[in-house]
Amino acid sequence: MKYIKLYLIVALITISCKSVQETNSVVQKPVTVEVDTREIQGGMWIPSLLEGMNETEMMQLGSKMTAKDIYDVNNSSLKDAIVHFNGGCTSEIISPNGLLLTNHHCGFGAIQSHSSVEHDYLENGFWAMNYDEELANPGMTVTFIKRIDDVTSQVFEGVLDSMDEVTKMKLINQNIDKATKAAQKESWQNANVKSFYDGNQYLLFVTEIYKDVRLVGAPPSSIGKFGADTDNWMWPRHTGDFSMFRIYADANNRPAEYSKENVPYKPKHYLPISLDGVAEKDFTLVFGFPGSTDEYLPAVAVDQIVNVLNPAKIEVRDNALKIVDSYMRTDPAIKIQYASKYASTANYWKKWIGENQGIKKSNAIQKKRDLETEFSKIVAEKDLVGYSTLLADFENLYKEIEKVSLARDYWIEVAYRNVELLGITFRAFQLEQAYLRGGEQAFENARQSILGRLEGTYKNYNATVDKPVFEKLVSLYAEKSPKEYLPSNMKDVNFEKLTNDIYTTSKLTSYEGAKELFSGSAEEVIKKLNADKAYAFGKEWHTMFYTTLEPKFQELNMQIVAVQKKYMKALMEVFPNKRFFPDANSTLRVTYGQVRGYEPRDGVYYNTTTYLDGVIEKYVPGDYEFNVPQKLLDLYEAKDYGPYGENGKMPVCFIGTNHTTGGNSGSPAIDAHGNLIGLNFDRVWEGTMSDMNYDPDICRNIMVDVRYVLFIVDKFAGAKNLINEMTLVHPKK
Repeated sequence: MKYIKLYLIVALITISCKSVQETNSVVQKPVTVEVDTREIQGGMWIPSLLEGMNETEMMQLGSKMTAKDIYDVNNSSLKDAIVHFNGGCTSEIISPNGLLLTNHHCGFGAIQSHSSVEHDYLENGFWAMNYDEELANPGMTVTFIKRIDDVTSQVFEGVLDSMDEVTKMKLINQNIDKATKAAQKESWQNANVKSFYDGNQYLLFVTEIYKDVRLVGAPPSSIGKFGADTDNWMWPRHTGDFSMFRIYADANNRPAEYSKENVPYKPKHYLPISLDGVAEKDFTLVFGFPGSTDEYLPAVAVDQIVNVLNPAKIEVRDNALKIVDSYMRTDPAIKIQYASKYASTANYWKKWIGENQGIKKSNAIQKKRDLETEFSKIVAEKDLVGYSTLLADFENLYKEIEKVSLARDYWIEVAYRNVELLGITFRAFQLEQAYLRGGEQAFENARQSILGRLEGTYKNYNATVDKPVFEKLVSLYAEKSPKEYLPSNMKDVNFEKLTNDIYTTSKLTSYEGAKELFSGSAEEVIKKLNADKAYAFGKEWHTMFYTTLEPKFQELNMQIVAVQKKYMKALMEVFPNKRFFPDANSTLRVTYGQVRGYEPRDGVYYNTTTYLDGVIEKYVPGDYEFNVPQKLLDLYEAKDYGPYGENGKMPVCFIGTNHTTGGNSGSPAIDAHGNLIGLNFDRVWEGTMSDMNYDPDICRNIMVDVRYVLFIVDKFAGAKNLINEMTLVHPKK
């Protein structure tokens, strides 16, 4: 796959440099050349492929590390301290005793699960002063990447261009299964294969999954979520978005289920913590597991997202959030029940708003059209016949898929995501389908699984809150979704009456009622479910989704995926001198940049750093989003910042040019020497469009300054036991 590796064929600048594990200083500096750093920022790079272009670029930005300092299979390296946290975020090891640092919002579900009205850790925070006080989290996992292998040739073995897409994918999946089973690994390790460059490259990851992860510490939400939804995606930011966990292992330091006999994990590498802070143009490396990006979509696809799909999803969530918020503000119990769900819903609602604005502000769609014009010109000049129809194919396919994509997004947002009762009916629908497909045994397996999930669902469910959400969103779907995908039971309906009937009579509005419906033989359960008004309503909608909507979407989407794969290959061949990184796919990546301010709009410039002064300026006593704990106020008044302050001020957050997305939450911000300087947790609103169009002028990631983390742990919480575990350094001195 020569075209895959074009971006790596560059001269390698070698330097004499001790490993990051041995020292925080280098023997000699690399030769530097004046470069436009705009051209070498952005991108989410595979850590095993950094030697060459990426290593050179990092040094040009100020790094003192080699590629092997970052990723090395045979020796300890930075990668050994980076952990995939519970499948959705990133965390990093910051002590020799397996202490993990991640975001408060990444640990939010665990913090919430241990909270009650009597012991509200969301409100008051939690700190374990010894190992015995740390709290277990059943089901929570953290994953280490031990090795990355290129298995592209194995995956494409026997695959021919003449095959249709279904046949190709069947053979590719068979080859992936073979490569996974043939992977060299230890008995306690796992292996999985992921595709890159839209299916043009495949890498195998050997992993270790630890299943005993315990809550160690978390600040109160008034620190960890300061600013909440108002400040989400915004700069200036003043949020102490962090929490701490610990990995436990068996006596051999290997993964094990929770046990009192387990001991703190001993890492191959952990991150020293710099007390020297950051300054404009300092090098920053963010290491983590970015979830998903779409950097190489054609203009027609981005236009559809911005002008059709995003507005629909924004409207659904806007209505749901307003209703839930009105209940959370008046009832503390509901606030605890819905805090995590509300934050999750609001997160991408606001992101989509900023994304649309950023795409328009940066003129991204026109820039893609300009690139496509240049692409077409070169294809014609070089007579690259195989690529001549790609853009026309995109135009036709995206036109055909628009309505089905819109209806599908509405179903996901209303029936699956934001109306909880409909989500419960979907679980019940899966149960009935299991019986129809697999009989009694399949039914029984599904029943046990679904009941287990529903127990957690009902713990944080309130029918009084869900009822007005149902009425509003279902009526919105009936009004706005394409009519060809409207179930018959949504036509000419009085939705106020329908809602009252369902929430008055359905047993699915409570866990006790659900267990009653789910009890008995398969035939008895199916009969009871179909007599329930909520299930009957949801079933018709879910049936339409699976028999009409989803098959049509998948049929068209498979064609789009095939064209996108060919287009990705074509881009790298037509533009051999351009930089191409693979889109994010929840695999381990590095993104490098610098601490930089930015100009979001005319006449406004944002500095790189915020301070505790800004927290006090935003303080509103008793406010849901901007309250401040009394002890933090006292520390501010006394200027009691310990060794963590800077010139009489307490730094809180800073921004950089690192290219991040969802999944990078909790990622470490690492300095030029390999030390921890911050904790990534957000992006600026103007730059949320970086998932489709990274622009170094306005795309900025937001990080908690690690000194603020230490200040809260030490001076606010008094958890000096945790500070004593860490290695604190002064690399600039």
